[in-house]
Amino acid sequence: MKPRIKNLINNLKDAPGVYLMHDANDNIIYIGKAKNLKKRVSQYFLRPQSGKVMKMVQEAEWFETIITSNEKEALILEMNLIQTHYPKFNILLKDDKHYPYIAIKKGSDPYLSIKRNNKDNKYRYFGPFPNSSAAYDMVGLLNKLFPLRKCKNIPNTPCLYYHLGQCLGPCINKNIPISEYEVIYSDINDFLKGNNKKKYDEIKQKMLDASSLENYELALSYKKILESIEHINTKQTVELNDRIDRDIFAFSTREHYFAMAVLIYRNGVLLGKNHFVNEIFDNPIDMFENMICQFYQKYPSPKEIVINLKEVKDDLSNLLDANIVFASKGRLLDLVEKTKINADNALDEYFVSARLDEDKLALLELLADILKINTPFHIDLFDNSHIQGTYPVGVMVSFINGEPCKKLYRKFKIEGQDSKDDIKSMEQVIYRHYKRVKEDNGKIPNLILVDGGLTQVKAARKVVDELHININVFGLYKNNKHQTEGVIDCNGEKYIIENKNLFFLLTRMQDEVHRFAITFHQNSRSKGLSKSILDDIRGLGNKRKELIRQAYSDINVLKQASIDELSQLVPKEVAAAIYEKLHK
Repeated sequence: MKPRIKNLINNLKDAPGVYLMHDANDNIIYIGKAKNLKKRVSQYFLRPQSGKVMKMVQEAEWFETIITSNEKEALILEMNLIQTHYPKFNILLKDDKHYPYIAIKKGSDPYLSIKRNNKDNKYRYFGPFPNSSAAYDMVGLLNKLFPLRKCKNIPNTPCLYYHLGQCLGPCINKNIPISEYEVIYSDINDFLKGNNKKKYDEIKQKMLDASSLENYELALSYKKILESIEHINTKQTVELNDRIDRDIFAFSTREHYFAMAVLIYRNGVLLGKNHFVNEIFDNPIDMFENMICQFYQKYPSPKEIVINLKEVKDDLSNLLDANIVFASKGRLLDLVEKTKINADNALDEYFVSARLDEDKLALLELLADILKINTPFHIDLFDNSHIQGTYPVGVMVSFINGEPCKKLYRKFKIEGQDSKDDIKSMEQVIYRHYKRVKEDNGKIPNLILVDGGLTQVKAARKVVDELHININVFGLYKNNKHQTEGVIDCNGEKYIIENKNLFFLLTRMQDEVHRFAITFHQNSRSKGLSKSILDDIRGLGNKRKELIRQAYSDINVLKQASIDELSQLVPKEVAAAIYEKLHK
């Protein structure tokens, strides 16, 4: 045992709290909680370990502890510290987007859309759906079944949906009573809750009527709608008559691996499932509790959470705003066992598939050996996007322990004369980002990867040196076929990546930063093309813009208006600002 570790163990207290393991470079490599710090932490060093636990113990040079008032406080602190430091040995649930909701616009002229959260009170929500495609499929079906508006902006003339009877036509029918929409909303709500027999019978009768009139094309379209409803009924069986929103968790272990599965029910309808597989690093009971808490840091908790482990019930009851139920009999036990089967199946799939996710840390260590640097547990990648210098943007994406960490992603609009110069754009983005990180005492990565070869690497190196930040800088270079081949340093030395899994990991990172840059550029360009000359005028909001548009239908007419004329519609200082902008 290392002398420093031995001294620290002798000073451990019999108290609840959090412990942080540090390596030789003072990186935090693991964060855990304990009911009794002395018992829990000393076990790592006084007992024989295996697998990743043994590797962590070997790398640990020292540890620190934070004593808390109780275990609940320790668990909350542990969660917050993990999300701040992203230690390489901690289990981190993948940082994906929020589960989508089906949203129905309230009031007159409602329409359906997909929302990533349920915070806007202008909408009514159903979900969340663990599977995005299921949410989009459901919206597509609902739009066929119910005559809601389909157009994002109301046109001046009726569209095809109106003529098909799939829209009430608010474009030409200006006085559709809200009561009619309320009936539609009520029917949609019933349908989403699984009560779709009435609508099924209605579509079936339409199919039969079309068939009797020998309109077989129309009958076929109705038949496809019926098949969609039947498919939904098969996948989203109403399992429970109480219509309670609940999530059901279960876990399974095998050969030093741990899997947690969750089935998500809303209004008694199964919306989907999710699962997470990790190597066992801690007590499975603690892992189960930790992963459920992480899950609800990102997703809203339902009314009821059902679990298959009694030992964590009290802790979860104190931490989560939901009724925690340990299922021991009846229908809930059946559903827990069904969830356990999904956890078992997740392990089956994991063992028969390529374990690229498991090997990410090993691949990062291999990359460190190739580049002769410390293991890059935190990698930042940069990319720019523009079309002939227009709407230029830059982005940065972060990978922690080989996984994308979208919480750390950043977007930049290129400013000044740098927009047409890729090198200057790269320098500007890197400088702005790390200047802010340095000012805020933020997290500095172990490695920067830029795309574009030696010139871009030198540009990035120059900026990092100017900011006096110690970061390794490399680039991903391409061969003469414009295919990524390996990594290059600022001296022009090339490192061909021969390990296939490491190559795939790096190209996956490269694809992600390209995707993020192109998406941001497309969004910026779309906003720019729809930008009005009246935008960015202080005091001129959407309502005042609409007043001006109604009074001055043509830009040339608007230009002829005096400040006095404009001030009849808006305050005089706003009118003066409009006049000045129009006559620049």
